[in-house]
Amino acid sequence: MIRTCTACGGDLVPFLVPDGLGTHAPVEGDDAPADAAALCSRCLRTYPEPDASDATTFDAVADYFPRGDGGAAVALLLGMLDSLALNRAAIETLVDRAEREGADVLLTLDRIDGDATLDPHFDVGRRRTQVEQLLV
Repeated sequence: MIRTCTACGGDLVPFLVPDGLGTHAPVEGDDAPADAAALCSRCLRTYPEPDASDATTFDAVADYFPRGDGGAAVALLLGMLDSLALNRAAIETLVDRAEREGADVLLTLDRIDGDATLDPHFDVGRRRTQVEQLLV
């Protein structure tokens, strides 16, 4: 099932949300924590994903995007970076989980910043600096 981003029209990449991170996944209304989500392959927004059977890898986003549970944590993190102040605790949790799973969050943000095929919904350079400060 290919769906498109309501903000930019990019393809949505469905992925499974790792155990313990469901409360950080986007949901519709008062739904319970999610077991799947979707990442826009262009603007990097995240969306609720009702059908986990289509879960895939992040190859459709970029070949450098982290894989596995670390990639899922990074994807959820990207969906929250438009509002660091409101999402600070969740962002800290997601950065920690991504790094424990072997994903290099700062390197991924650097690569996203230099990727002309992406049009992130947040200021990558500014958010990278702020995320780096969270890691100190």
